[in-house]
Amino acid sequence: MRSHYCGQLNESLIDQEVTLCGWVHRRRDHGGVIFLDLRDRDGIAQVVIDPDTPDAFATADRARNEFVLRIKGRVRSRPEGTQNPNMPTGMIEVLAKQVEVLNSAATPPFQLDEHGKVGEEVRLKHRYIDLRRPEMIDKLRLRSRISHSVRAYLEGQGFLDIETPILTRATPEGARDYLVPSRTHEGHFFALPQSPQLFKQLLMVSGFDRYYQIAKCFRDEDLRADRQPEFTQIDLEASFVDENDIMVITERMIRQLFSDVLEVELPEFPRMPYAEAMRRYGSDKPDLRIPLELIDVDDLMKGVDFKVFSGPANADDGRVAALKVSDGARLTRKEIDEYTKFVGIYGAKGLAWIKVNERAKGLEGLQSPIVKFMEGIVESLLDRVGAQDGDIIFFGADRINVVNEAIGALRVKLGEDLNLYTQEWTPLWVVDFPMFEADDNGRLSALHHPFTAPSCSGDELKANPAKALSRAYDMVLNGTELGGGSIRIHDQAMQRKVFEVLGIGEQEAEEKFGFLLDALQYGAPPHGGLAFGLDRLVMLMTGARTIREVIAFPKTQSAACLMTDAPGEVTSEQLKDLHIRLRQKAKTTNDK
Repeated sequence: MRSHYCGQLNESLIDQEVTLCGWVHRRRDHGGVIFLDLRDRDGIAQVVIDPDTPDAFATADRARNEFVLRIKGRVRSRPEGTQNPNMPTGMIEVLAKQVEVLNSAATPPFQLDEHGKVGEEVRLKHRYIDLRRPEMIDKLRLRSRISHSVRAYLEGQGFLDIETPILTRATPEGARDYLVPSRTHEGHFFALPQSPQLFKQLLMVSGFDRYYQIAKCFRDEDLRADRQPEFTQIDLEASFVDENDIMVITERMIRQLFSDVLEVELPEFPRMPYAEAMRRYGSDKPDLRIPLELIDVDDLMKGVDFKVFSGPANADDGRVAALKVSDGARLTRKEIDEYTKFVGIYGAKGLAWIKVNERAKGLEGLQSPIVKFMEGIVESLLDRVGAQDGDIIFFGADRINVVNEAIGALRVKLGEDLNLYTQEWTPLWVVDFPMFEADDNGRLSALHHPFTAPSCSGDELKANPAKALSRAYDMVLNGTELGGGSIRIHDQAMQRKVFEVLGIGEQEAEEKFGFLLDALQYGAPPHGGLAFGLDRLVMLMTGARTIREVIAFPKTQSAACLMTDAPGEVTSEQLKDLHIRLRQKAKTTNDK
């Protein structure tokens, strides 16, 4: 129906006849001449309709925003003074000979160029309108280019694109499963996969050696800016590899991706142990663009007459850390109070601080409600953090995990608020993760998943599981975890030992993972892999605020689709087929 996309028109087509199809982006009537900005997925072209083509003029006269038109005309240069060099098609226009209305349109719920004044709920309710915006088209076009680049790279490395099941069984992988009742097996349920983890391991046992998939995954968990109930992974697995092999393969993939799509050459990918990342940044996904670090001052605080500091400093599970912000003394008391409220979100009971106004004056040159308790250690403290005049020092003092979370989050917020970023892109590998983490009751769970190989022997694992490290690795970019992976357990005996440490007995292991344990006894090769969050990757590469902006039809933070009104009710007949009966809601006094 058309010869060109609107955005393809340029000066090389002057005097040629073209046929365009698209939506009316804007209509203007200038002294009896009608101008239409016609929009499609490639861009916008200016169309001129003169009164000397009466049929075309009459049709254009009744066209309104978002009408779908087909236009035939001749490309010509725009008159002097009307050219727009900032627009790809700004040097030319189309003089229309024919204008055909393919479909009319009701007045849209919002104007595309005024979407910023419209709430997200309205835009998600009418997502098909929102997706017409050039900004959204650009994001999804870039997403497509990212997927293409990834596929091309992995195919070139010998990886095979293999699909894995969507209907599977529930296995514990760290989040709630989405369950699907079975009509043919009464009382039994499928689960939607949280990841293709077990199936890709089974593909390695099957001898496929190198697998990848751009896979849909499902997790019923609390949502935030970088989470959705259904999301997309770039998933890969390889046999006869170690950690370095996987890290090299995937680092090259990300480097090539940024070069191909953004023309950006990423800097070096340093490798940092998990323990160092937590100590220096309070996070296992530190944003290295921010030049702030947590500095341990426990030893200096053990003897101070201030239990807020001395208590954690002397506790086995306590930590006292300082965070120095250069030129931070300019922060007002109101701003400091806001930061105090902020760290409270992460469990901190308060936020101590010292402003260094004139260090040479000793205590008199410091401003702080706690400085009177620091008299004997002030110089050592200021030396430890490298304080200069005009700096502010924040302190976290509590259990280790509270300090890490609170002051680690404060570090990121200060970086954002004060614009402390020193680079555009800072990639990082975090390695040497603990195998397990303990809850408040001391019960161990897998930090990644229970199929991650430990870096120690089975006997050492059982003897001291809390100290065991795993063969896991995460790729981090600008404070976002792009992907995580590990070398997997390929030995059945080791897998059973890990289950035992996790409190998974033989009966439960056979019930939930029997098919994996069976497969491991039939010659499973050493193997490992990694999964990238495609949505997060696209979010970073497009500069989007949330992954909802880079998913065509996302869910809200309450895991609902406003456009289709999902989830929705089903009929009693459907429930009967599935052997399900809903419990009736208890009536209240307000029920009629």
